[in-house]
Amino acid sequence: MSMETENVNVNEEVQEEVKEFTSEVKIAGDVIATIAGLAATEIEGIASMQGNLTNELVGKLGMKNLTKGVTIEFDEEGASVHVALSVIMKYGYSIPKVCKAVQDRVKSAIENMAGLKVLDVNINIVGVETETK
Repeated sequence: MSMETENVNVNEEVQEEVKEFTSEVKIAGDVIATIAGLAATEIEGIASMQGNLTNELVGKLGMKNLTKGVTIEFDEEGASVHVALSVIMKYGYSIPKVCKAVQDRVKSAIENMAGLKVLDVNINIVGVETETK
């Protein structure tokens, strides 16, 4: 009978240890920026993302920078993000319609893939690309 009592105590201790086990997943800002950049460029009417000078140099060296033109800011808890995109649009597309589609796609992609709440997606149109024939 004492043997059964010991087994019960051991099982209770194991259950307490399992309850105390915690783990954490951290997602780098560049990962969120890559998700946002890819989602934005999937929208018809977006020609490309606009980056800063460093991003332009990286691109000229043949390296692809998928975070180009994307700024991510996490809230204090790290569970929500603000997204800012700098884009070049294609000529002839409705700016309000394309921007709404980009906002919806970026928000959905980040929330579904990373599990983060997107507080806002701000878009800065920095240029218009025209087709040259």
